[in-house]
Amino acid sequence: MTPNSPQRPIAPAESWGFFLARYGLPGMLGTALLTVGALGVGWLPLDTVVDSWPLVDVLRDSSGGLVLSRLMVFAGVAILLQTWLVTGFDLLSGQRWDTGRMSALLACWSFPLLIAPPLFSRDVYSYFGQGRLLLEGYDPYSTGVSVLPGWFTFGADPMWGETPTPYGPFFLLLSKGVADFSGGQAFLAALVFRLIAVIGLILMAVAVPKLAEQHGLDPAKSLWLAVLNPLVLMHFVAGAHNDALMVGLMLAGFALAIQKHAIYGAMLIALAASVKPIALLALPFIGLIWSGTVASFWRRVRDWIGVTVVAVITFGATALLAGVGNGWISALSAPGAVKTWLSPPTALGMLVGGIMQFLGLADNNDQAVEFFRLIGLVASLLIVAFLCLRPQGRSATRGAALAFGAVVLLGPVIQPWYLLWVLPLFAVTGLSASQLRWTILLTAAFAVHGMAESSATSDTVLEFSDLVAILVAIGVVGLILLASPRERRLVLRDPGAHGLIPQTPAAKAVADSRIIVV
Repeated sequence: MTPNSPQRPIAPAESWGFFLARYGLPGMLGTALLTVGALGVGWLPLDTVVDSWPLVDVLRDSSGGLVLSRLMVFAGVAILLQTWLVTGFDLLSGQRWDTGRMSALLACWSFPLLIAPPLFSRDVYSYFGQGRLLLEGYDPYSTGVSVLPGWFTFGADPMWGETPTPYGPFFLLLSKGVADFSGGQAFLAALVFRLIAVIGLILMAVAVPKLAEQHGLDPAKSLWLAVLNPLVLMHFVAGAHNDALMVGLMLAGFALAIQKHAIYGAMLIALAASVKPIALLALPFIGLIWSGTVASFWRRVRDWIGVTVVAVITFGATALLAGVGNGWISALSAPGAVKTWLSPPTALGMLVGGIMQFLGLADNNDQAVEFFRLIGLVASLLIVAFLCLRPQGRSATRGAALAFGAVVLLGPVIQPWYLLWVLPLFAVTGLSASQLRWTILLTAAFAVHGMAESSATSDTVLEFSDLVAILVAIGVVGLILLASPRERRLVLRDPGAHGLIPQTPAAKAVADSRIIVV
């Protein structure tokens, strides 16, 4: 079906009982399996009381238990992914669901994960360590957590032991409060950080429908793609990443700005940047929203100055409250210490550098990696400048989506949850049928990555190496994507999967009203 062809008849909404049984319970089963599996292969501090639970002993202290745990994680992700695909197919095929039903699904799917050990990442223990640094009087922008007694036992990744924090002062203030509240119990702190991530998730669930409506899109469909996405549950809830709070605040800032509260929107963007400074990238697009769709260049300059002043005051206030200075600027390069094949510039540098090493032209690939990363940085800055200075033909929110996409794609490091900086902005501004299919496939690919990297333990007796785990994960997800006609029709070229676009003339008019024309 093309956007201009007749729509399918809209199916009547099911009863709440059938709806939750059909879509809520399978997703909850998937996340429940993830929770139990995390007891075996999730990240637990060495001295946590949870480690003495009988079930944890069984799952962690035997090869069979570790294999079973990882298989439960695989099965949990697979069931969650399939439930998400079935939900999306039915929604795109004409089911009439409101945002209340979608929020109920989100609650069902998220609930089991609230008590799970951190899974897919242990960054949450670094947050705890940085909070302890502040309590002990250290500056997290110049000191790593390795100066703390017993830092390794509370679960922080040794890779970041001597690395200053890359996070903003507002999040450091939260980390200090969590470290103080938890009384040195790292696992309790991890659960509190997860609640903070859930606050970000709630902000996303509130802001996404508002932004979707302002762009002529079905709020339920945008919620399905951007918030019920398996990667959100895997990394924002199970992983408890602070990116959840950053994205939630950022989307809330856009929602306020688009409802003619640009100053409050700029304040929330600054607060989001005070969690992770990358959120500052959204600020010029808040200025474009403030200016309107027919503003002159100098009007936009005036509004850019205005939102910058608001952001500086807000950010500065959080820095004063946290008692830290401007060290976050120099700490921004911390994530770049990691070399990952997921980043195109880094991967290209590693490939070229490896060839040069093989030919005896270089001792390592460091210089090649730095060269291609520099090219990526320059290219992303040029793209962002173009999107800001030549905004015509798209909405300001769409411009922000493209800017974040460029920065993520051309950045020195890509983590799976970085996709979630970008996805909500595209989900609320529209995707064609082909773009939606690629987004679904990308979700599946990053789900595979999460499954393969889900073990916090050494290889088991079955030799679950990364390669074997990746092959198994690809096989499982491949079966899920092609298992039934619904999944195949959603992922492949199905006439019914018409994308996420305005479906009526009135909705198209709303979307057009957001496009900058001058």
